[in-house]
Order: sequence, then C-alpha cells, then structure tokens
Amino acid sequence: MTHENALEAAEYIRSKYDGEPKIAVVLGSGLGSFADELENSVAVPYEEIPHFVRSTVEGHAGRLVLGEVGDKTVVVQQGRFHYYEGYTMEQVMFPVRTFGRMGIETVLLTNAAGSLNADMRPGSLMLISDHINMMGRNPLRGQNDERFGPRFPDMTTVYDRTLQRLIDATAGDIAAERFEQGIDSKLTDFLYRGVYCALSGPTYETPAEIRLYRLLGADAVGMSTVPEAVAARHQGMRVAGISCITNFGSGMTGDGIHHDDVMEMGSRVSSLFKQLLTRVIARI
Repeated sequence: MTHENALEAAEYIRSKYDGEPKIAVVLGSGLGSFADELENSVAVPYEEIPHFVRSTVEGHAGRLVLGEVGDKTVVVQQGRFHYYEGYTMEQVMFPVRTFGRMGIETVLLTNAAGSLNADMRPGSLMLISDHINMMGRNPLRGQNDERFGPRFPDMTTVYDRTLQRLIDATAGDIAAERFEQGIDSKLTDFLYRGVYCALSGPTYETPAEIRLYRLLGADAVGMSTVPEAVAARHQGMRVAGISCITNFGSGMTGDGIHHDDVMEMGSRVSSLFKQLLTRVIARI
C-alpha cells in the first residue's frame, strides 16, 4: 500500500464527514459497541473506502465511524484487520497510515487478550506499557517511504507515557466512584499495567507456549495491536493501548479457550470499558 493509496483513502473519508478528528480509536473483539454511541456520527463501510479490505471476524463490524465524544471529534475503526485473516502487514497497517494522512495525532488501540498473570482475572483491563512482537514479521519490513516515517524508527517508547498516566488517573477516579456507589465491595484498581505479546494466530496458544511467554516477561497475549502501534509510531503519532482481559492463557486453568467466550466477556466488560474510554478522550 503506497503513500498515494493512503492519501486517496483519507480524502474519501474526509469527503464523508465535515469534522476534523485528531483522535482515532481501534476497537477489538467484543468492544465495538463504543462506536454505536458516538454523537452526530457518520458510518462508512470498509468496502466503500479505497484500498481498505474487509474484516472477516465475528465481533468486528467492518466500518469506520466518525463522530463526537463530548467536545472531541474522533474516528473509530469498528473492527480491525488481522494478519491471521491472510492479509499482508501492509493491509493490516493501512487504516492507521490513512489516519496519519488525515491529521490524526493520537491513536487509542484496544483488543481482547488472554491473561498470563494469575492476579489479572478475566473482566479486568490492562494498560499496555510495552509489547513483544512474536508475530514472525516486523510490519515495516520492505521498502520504506520517508513520507510515512524514517527507515529505522525508535521504539523505546511506543506507548506514550503521558497518555498512560492520564489513563491510570482516569481509571483511579472511576474505581473510587464505583466504591462510593456500592458497585464494588472494596476499593480496587480494575486497570492493570503490563506487557502485551502479539502472536500471529489464529490458533490459541499451547500451555507450553504460554509458559514461554511468561518467562519472556509478557503479561497478556493476543493477535493484533502491534502492527498498528508500530505504524502509528512510525508516523510520529501518540499511542496508547488497552487490553480487555477475556480469559486466562492456555493451561492456567482446566478450561479450554473459545471465541464465543471471548466475545461474551468483552460484552460483559463493555460498560466499564466505554466509561473509561469516554473519559480518557475527554481529557486528551
């Protein structure tokens, strides 16, 4: 996908919406309902956008939604493209590269992930502090176009530390309010911090692989996010990532892992997730 392709897609999206969003949100499995609550929104199916491919996974609606969250204008990717669907890394990264040509400055990446931390139970959220790319390929491999970014981009701080502090503080406020309202029996922090390990999929991991990733320092595993994070940083955007913990890693319990269960847990956590995301966007 070339720079000209991204410009063409950006121009088409701009023609469908009068606002000028500076924040983009990419929604993971089971988290798509956030896009349905945008105010004054316009939805653009992926098949209408030049050079966009289609999302083929259950729980990914396959459209771009532009609208308002309070006084902020945002563009929301309701369903993403995955490497395991057979798409190239260039196709997976393309929406984020298009966001860059639209003038987006901040990208909030979300996903459904499996926990490798016994204390980080399904139903909690994890703020991504760093990642490990185990997908078998660097998304920037191949010819580099300097109009996107440098040949050798620095990845020391992929996930913006100021955004991490903002998200941490917002989650703390929500936790205190839930305690005061009697929703939680004790004041607990539902947002953990951790390292996200990205794998190619589509199989879930074996117990032996989970043990390996834990030794490497991973706190959660999933099949997305890293290509978009790398593409965003390559273009100089600020990046934050939040994982919805939907299950424990294989072998950590006696249960198997099923996509339906992942979707169900995403739906159960959606209210808390949407509250956090809405407040974070208002504070950016």
